[in-house]
Formats: sequence, C-alpha cells, structure tokens
Amino acid sequence: MKNIRNFCIIAHIDHGKSTLADRLIEQTKTIHERQMQAQVLDDMDLEREKGITIKSHAIQISYHHKGEEYILNLIDTPGHVDFSYEVSRSLAACEGALLLVDASQGIQAQTISNLYLALENDLEIIPVINKIDMEGAMIPEVTDQIIDLIGCKQEEILLASGKSGIGIEEILSAIVEKIPSPKGDEKAPLQALIFDSVFNSFRGIIVYYRIMNGSIKKGDMIRFCATGEDYEAMEVGILKFGMEEKKEIKCGDVGYIITGIKNAKEVKVGDTITLASNPGIAIKGFEEVKPMVFAGIFPVNTDEFEELRDCMEKLQLNDASLTFELETSQALGFGFRCGFLGLLHMEIIQERLEREFNQTVITTVPNVSFWAYTTRGEKILVNNPSEMPDTTKLERIEEPFIKAQIITQSDYIGNIMTLCLGKRGILINQSYITTTRVELIFEMPLTEIVFDFYDKLKSQTRGYASFDYSPIGYREADIVKMDILLNNEKVDALSALIHRARSQDFGRKLCEKLKELLPRQQFQIAIQAAIGAKIIARENISAMRKDVTAKCYGGDISRKRKLLEKQKEGKKRMRQIGTVEVPQEAFLAVLKLD
Repeated sequence: MKNIRNFCIIAHIDHGKSTLADRLIEQTKTIHERQMQAQVLDDMDLEREKGITIKSHAIQISYHHKGEEYILNLIDTPGHVDFSYEVSRSLAACEGALLLVDASQGIQAQTISNLYLALENDLEIIPVINKIDMEGAMIPEVTDQIIDLIGCKQEEILLASGKSGIGIEEILSAIVEKIPSPKGDEKAPLQALIFDSVFNSFRGIIVYYRIMNGSIKKGDMIRFCATGEDYEAMEVGILKFGMEEKKEIKCGDVGYIITGIKNAKEVKVGDTITLASNPGIAIKGFEEVKPMVFAGIFPVNTDEFEELRDCMEKLQLNDASLTFELETSQALGFGFRCGFLGLLHMEIIQERLEREFNQTVITTVPNVSFWAYTTRGEKILVNNPSEMPDTTKLERIEEPFIKAQIITQSDYIGNIMTLCLGKRGILINQSYITTTRVELIFEMPLTEIVFDFYDKLKSQTRGYASFDYSPIGYREADIVKMDILLNNEKVDALSALIHRARSQDFGRKLCEKLKELLPRQQFQIAIQAAIGAKIIARENISAMRKDVTAKCYGGDISRKRKLLEKQKEGKKRMRQIGTVEVPQEAFLAVLKLD
C-alpha cells in the first residue's frame, strides 16, 4: 500500500488537463505508441469534437522512482462548471490533486471552486503552472496569484508544459514524494466507495470504486449498502488503458467490478460495496446533486417512450448528475422532466441520447418550479406552463430566489452590476478578497439564471468570473404564462412562464426567431405571442406562390386577375386545413435568444 498514489488533475476549462495526462501516460510508457493519440483518455466522440472533458477518466500508471516501483492511479477531470459533480466524485477517490494553472491566463473561476472542493476533501495540493512555453506566459504574476491563493512557497510550484513535455519528470517525482499513500486496514471488513459506473451491453453494469478498507477477490459475494442486494464478483480488476483482470484488488487501490447487474436502479454512485459474509459500515458518499435547469425531454414518436426510459436510466449510470421524473404534455405525449446542472450539460445529454442510443428527442424550454396559490386557498407546484391554474382562479405566484456569489477581477465590477441588476438582482454585499479580486453577493430569481446568465457572465468578464449559488426560499412575483400561437393554434411545448415586465420583449424576439426557423408553406402562417387573450407580438411568414400568370402572354388584364383570384381561394382553403410542422431547432432556438 505504501507504493500506491491516488491523484487527480483539477483546473479551469482549457488549462491543459487532458494534454498533461497524455504526457504523464506517455512518459511512463503505460500505453503502446501505436495507441497514443491526443486526449487519449477522452473516449467519447463528443469530447474530441468539442475539445472538452465531459466525464472523469481513470487510468493506472507504473512509475520507477529511486529504485522502487510505484502505482499511480490518475483521474483526469472535466473543467466546465456544468460537470463539477464529476470532479467532486473523483476527489473522493484520491489523496492528492495537481492544481493546474495556465501561465497565460492565471487563476480563474473554476480553479478556485475546484480548489475549495479539493480542500474540503483534505487533499494534498501540488500547484503546477502549465503552458510555460507559450508567448503570453506570465510566470511571475501567476506564481504570485498561486501563493496568495494557497499560501505555498515559491519553490513548491512546478513549471511544466503539457504540449512539449517540459517538467513532466518533476511532476511524477512530486506526486510520489508529496502525496500521501492511502490509509486503510487490509484486514478490516471491505469498504469500497463507488465513484463511477458505466453500462456495457454485453457485460451489464461495470462499477468503478476505490477501496478504503479490506480487499476484494474474484468470486466473493458482495453487497451494495444502499439497496442491501448481494451479488457475486464475476470479475475484478484495475483500469489500465482498457480493463485488466486481477485475482484480488487490495486496500487503497482503484479498480472495477463486474457482477452482471443489468438493472440501472440497483447501482448508486456514492454507495459503498462490502462483503456479504462480513459487512462493513457504509461510508458517507457524496452530497446529493442540485439541478439548476429543468426541461422536458420527449420522444419524437410516442410509442418509443419505453425505449427512451431505458436509455435515460443507462445514461444516468454514466452521468450521476442527471435527474429525471415522468411528465405528460398535451402536445408531446409522455416524456420526462429532467434536471440538469446547466445548459451545456443539457446540450450534451441530448447529443448523447442521439449518438449513443439513436434516440431523437424533443426538448422543451428550460424552466424552474413555482408555487401557485389559488383563490380557494390551494397551493399548487407548477413545474411546467401547462400546470398553471387559470388566471381567474389565481391569487398569487411565488418564484424561487437564490443567493449568488460571484468572484471576479475588479475591472469587471461595472459589467457584472449591469448584468445582475438587469436580471432583477439585488446587491447584498461587495468585498475585496485581494487588491484585484472582488466578491459580489446578490439575491436573484432563479428564473433569470436558468437561460443564459452563466454564458453572459463569462463573456462580460472574459471568463474571469466564478459563479456559485444556494437557494434561499420563495418570494412573490408577477409571473405570467406566455403562449405561442401558430395560425391560432397553441404550441404547448413553446409556452413559457415569465415575469410580466419581460414578457413583451421576450415574445417579440421569440416570434422573430420562429419566423427565421419555420419552413415556408403553401399558405401564410401567423406567429403570435399571447398572454391569455391579449396578443403581445406577431410575425407573418408569407406563402410560397407558384407563378400562375406565366402562361399569359399579353392579352387582357382580367385573364391574369381571374387566375390570381383562383389561386387566392385555394390558399385560403389550404390554410384552414393545413398544419404547421415545428422543427426541433425551433424548440432549441428559444434557449439561444439574446
């Protein structure tokens, strides 16, 4: 056990975590040169295309140091705030973390959030300044920032470049010398913390865990503490580039287990595995995830609902921060109301459903939940616009409020103030952490944050702002239901619950956007936004017309007029019976409104 080191790499987005992981793997010759490629641990096509890490990836590497062989379990983590739950789970399986800071960008929001996560788990932090060979590298300034943040000595900070391989050997030595070996008792009853799981269509659910105490052998009867179910360990092993089978995994190590479980509900991330014959006590797992954004996901064909449910359960195994429950809609039939950590998370889930499970789905407008109080004194939870009681029976509506904490550089205070006050925020406190870093605390409605707040915050501050929030209860608000009508027919999925002051502006933008996206028909389409019976915005899509007068050459005007009148009659009849197909892009367009 004294020769095992478990560590992960944490950093802000684009600070070079996956590239550094590639170099560590290359340096220790863990993977054959033939198999080596950029972002070698990112196994999803989506991750390669977008150049981001979505899931944490674990791999075991061997390293010789001063005549001894060490086993290093490396976990590469995502940097985007939408996947911070992945990071918190990886940290629970480690004793140390490499804190990576980009030499040209300095300490950024997610660096601080991830650092706090690591400190909460009592991890040993090794600060590394990456990309030192770039032209814009500001090594002295970034060094000072790190010393301010962690309070370490200057000589403890390692300089490296993931791209050209500078300083990789020093990082490996520091991991061995500074990160403590795992503590635990091999003879105690088995306690293994599940930090991830994946679904394999041939072998069932593969569970990844870190053993805190005891050991696990092939053929053991094991028990999951959360469900109390017992299974046989058909195969146990370690995670090299692929899975490598072993007879026994000992205390302190990270490994996988295959038990042939097919049902997704039986495995819970954060659960503890123990032996059925000699059960240990469950370890406190991870905190429950708090979704930020809710949206409905519906199958395009209603008869594919059961299939979609299976896919959602398999996806939840792979992504524990996804939550979902059943929902029905007048226009879309049966589907799920899903909770996501943010809009990027929502986009990724939708892409994964399409790519990995061949499910084409319709996603409704994201929103939050409100409390509606009726004149009869009833209290109703409104999850989506169709559940909103009739305005004549409504007494008041309460919306959820949050306390938002924003850390940024002092240059951007004005931009953030403008943004937050425009989103109905109330400034509670402003304090300087260092001479250049400010902490702002606002109270804001959660509805305003759901759409694009985080993206706008990033662009207003050039990525130098970190954002965290916690709910503080419900407050009364003037919320109305806005419907979208196409040729006087309501489109259920495009309805939205919105603050009255913003409804007109939002309705107008939405109509303009739909005008661009809806395909033209043989008849005119009227797009209207309405609150109750009052129309607040309208756009028309003109009809496609065949040139019926082309065959007339010269002659009397009445001949042409007769043909045009005949065409006009036909269009009118067509409009009465014609229906408008709304493409999937139109539902997504609502999210991208400025």
